[in-house]
Amino acid sequence: MIGDSLQSKYEKAASVICKQGMFPFSVNETTLTILKRAVGDVEAELDLIAAFDKKASQTLAELNVSSGMPEEAIIELANSLARKGLLFNQPNTTGMMVYRLLPLMMVGLMEYTFMGPLQWNEKEKELAILFQRLIDEVRDRVQENYDSFVPLFNMSPPIDRTVPARTTDDGKTIRVIPVNKNLDSAGEFVLPSQSIDEIIEKFDEIAVGHCFCRQRRALLGEPCATDAPLENCFTFGKSARHTASQGFARMITKEEAFKIMREAEAAGLVHKAFHPNSNVARPETSICNCCKDCCDTLRTWKEGVFPLVNSTFHLSQIDRETCTGCGTCVEWCPTEAISLDDMGKAIRDAGACFGCGVCARFCPEEAIVLEEGLRKVFILPPRLRMPAG
Repeated sequence: MIGDSLQSKYEKAASVICKQGMFPFSVNETTLTILKRAVGDVEAELDLIAAFDKKASQTLAELNVSSGMPEEAIIELANSLARKGLLFNQPNTTGMMVYRLLPLMMVGLMEYTFMGPLQWNEKEKELAILFQRLIDEVRDRVQENYDSFVPLFNMSPPIDRTVPARTTDDGKTIRVIPVNKNLDSAGEFVLPSQSIDEIIEKFDEIAVGHCFCRQRRALLGEPCATDAPLENCFTFGKSARHTASQGFARMITKEEAFKIMREAEAAGLVHKAFHPNSNVARPETSICNCCKDCCDTLRTWKEGVFPLVNSTFHLSQIDRETCTGCGTCVEWCPTEAISLDDMGKAIRDAGACFGCGVCARFCPEEAIVLEEGLRKVFILPPRLRMPAG
């Protein structure tokens, strides 16, 4: 790309980044400005990004061919892009270093930008505003072409998997109704870990960073209405090594992980586990602890951007005889799946419940239990009334 102008290099790099991830973004003023603020005017980094045009994950030897750069330069540039949240550089299972270009968001530049300790400076605020503008542009695009997007949304795999709360607010065990059928009858499905403790015990390498959703909302002047704790975004194994080495997170012990998870549960946060390529048969890579106020997954669904697509093994069941209609569960439910009926009793919409157990945790009458059963929760984003003109 020798001889290309800086602007053309931004455009080429943006075109490559914008097609990464689950949702393609448009190359426009917003995405170009995000790239400019993230990379700066380091032309060689833009050239390396462009080298991922045909293949998003490459070895050093492959990048040597696709970029035309010497290996020493590639390593230096890749390390810099990784620190900026644009590249994942960790060895694969065979020990070979693989470089993977990350998307603008879900999970990529946006998440890593706001996952580490913030300086609360103007650059961070500008990036928060730019990413919000990008989300708003996607919302407008989806709403204007809603019917065209529905078939694409219907093919979406679960973005995350709910891991339920296990105890009530006063420390009692939440009752679980076991599944009636034998899930192993097909001989293939392996039920993923259904408790936070079980997941933590799997890993020797655990890192914790700050919630990028809550930090970004705070930069936008909208601090969390639930006043949820910030440092509880977990990564495991290879992902933990990456986030810690780039300064997005810090390595912690299992004991500290248990403590932070307990604090998250006490705050009513929802445990959401992530798996490689949404394949729940593979080990978890990370866990978010989400509040109903700031979580990007919940907000982009409620605001008409993306569907809510989740994998869960639990469904809340409400004992109407025990329920007093206090409304605590209505207040806590992150997906607005619970309401009070004409009799003043709580009712639950099974299609919107992703089995987090937060309602059961805080129910003062212990009127809610969790019923086992593998489900995919899928809710289309609402149609919005767009402003005229």
